[in-house]
Parts: sequence; structure tokens; C-alpha cells
Amino acid sequence: MHARENLSGVTIMLVGVAAFSLMDACLKLLSPHYSSLEIASLRGMATLPIVIIWVAATGEIPGLFRIRWSLHVARGAMGVATLTFFTFGVRHLPLADAYSIFFVAPLLITVLAVPLLDERVGRARWTAIAVGFGGVLIVLRPTTAGALTLPGLAILATALGYALSAITVRVLGRTDSTQSMVFWLMAFIAVGAGLLALPTWRPVQHEHWWIVVGLGLSGSVGQWAVTEAFRRGEASFIAPFEYTALVWGIGLDWFVWETTPTAVTLAGASVIIASGIYLVRHERVHSTAEHP
Repeated sequence: MHARENLSGVTIMLVGVAAFSLMDACLKLLSPHYSSLEIASLRGMATLPIVIIWVAATGEIPGLFRIRWSLHVARGAMGVATLTFFTFGVRHLPLADAYSIFFVAPLLITVLAVPLLDERVGRARWTAIAVGFGGVLIVLRPTTAGALTLPGLAILATALGYALSAITVRVLGRTDSTQSMVFWLMAFIAVGAGLLALPTWRPVQHEHWWIVVGLGLSGSVGQWAVTEAFRRGEASFIAPFEYTALVWGIGLDWFVWETTPTAVTLAGASVIIASGIYLVRHERVHSTAEHP
């Protein structure tokens, strides 16, 4: 992989992380006014038209129905759950705190890959995982005066759901197209969360429509950019730049909600990020050693 392609991938990844951070800010802005399930459904409905245009432009509409339905349904259910949990979490937590906890997701993917994908994890990777979970405990501060609250646990549940979804994508990627995975995820979120939200559904207020539109646009750009970044560059080189979300979280917290992260949160985030980067780099070296 050439350095130019890696640089291009990093640039696009930075755009994707920025877009997803803006999407999360939109979720947080809507969270005081609507239920978490309704916001999850709005996320799906706002993104779905853009996804349909993309699928049609790539000529992949016939491929939408040649899929492994059971896994798509399972991933859709996880998508509804993770968006709902995340929206509930950011309603009560600053984005920086939420991102710090969510950064444990890559570690969870490695852990789950052992029983679900029959992958082998060596001692060094288990050590990095243990250190990363220690960082989560620093952020959550499970003491009587700490932040071990329902919102914090909701973000942790989001990370677990994301990890399970990522494992599902690894399996689906062997047979199903990227277009089908994105389309059905958004469709299941839009319809599934919408049906569950019906008893408490509130019409979208006029002044919030611009946020809903921003939700759809930023989510679509983020989804495309992250996928394209990994297509262009080496995953082990690109992946650590996902952690720039913390910079966006801190900036948005300060600019929109006038809050700043605590030193404890930043310390825990540093531990989690360091263990995640180590895992990615270790995988790169291990892969190179196996395939010279």
C-alpha cells in the first residue's frame, strides 16, 4: 500500500469522524425533546433516501434481496438498540465522556472475535484489552461519588452492541454487498425503532427539522467516508484516527453546551486510546510477520 493512498485514506477518515461527531451532536440536540427510540427512527428515516440514491447509482438494487436475512435482521435489532442507548447516554453525558467510554468498542471486538469467529488472541493482546478496560473504569469511576450511572452504562452497552454488529459485518461481508448492509441497517432502524416509538411519538417541531436534515446528511457522509477510508488505506494505519472523535467531542461540548471534560475523563480516555492503538499496531506487525 503506497504512502499516498494511506494519506488519502487518513484525510477521508478525518472527514468521516467529523461527520459522525456532528451527527452525534444532532442526536444530543434532539434528545431533550423526543424519546430515544423516536430519535433513532428519525436517524434511519433521514438517511434512508440518501442511501437509496447511492444504491441506485451503483446499480446494486437487485443485490438488496440476495442476502442472508437472519443476520441482517439481527444487525438491524442491534442497530436499534445501540442508537437508542447512545441517544439516552448523550442526553445526560457530555460527548467527550460518551466517546471516552465508547472507545472500548475495538477492544470488545477483539474479545468477541475469540468465541464468535474462532480467532486466537495472544497474551500481549489480552494485556492490552485488560489495560483498556481499566481505562473504562477510570472514566466510569465506580464509586459512590463517581460516574457509574445509567447513562454511562448505556454508552458501554452501545459499545457492546457496536462490537457485535461489527462481528456480524465480518460474517456478512463474505457474501453480501456493502450497499445491502447499509440499506437494510437504515431500513430496520427506521421501521423497527419507529414502531417501538409509536406510543410516545411526538410530531417533529418546525424548529427541529434542520437538525433532522443535518442528522441524515452527516450520518450519510460519515458512513461513506469511513467505508471509503478503509478501502483506500491500510486498516492498521487508518483505524487510530477514529480517536480524533474525542477532539470533536471536546470542541462541540465547549462550543454548544459550554462544558469541558474532567482530568479523570481525559486520563481514562488516554489509557483506552493507547491500548486500542497498541492492538491495531500489534495486529499490523503480526500480519506482516505471517505474510512477508
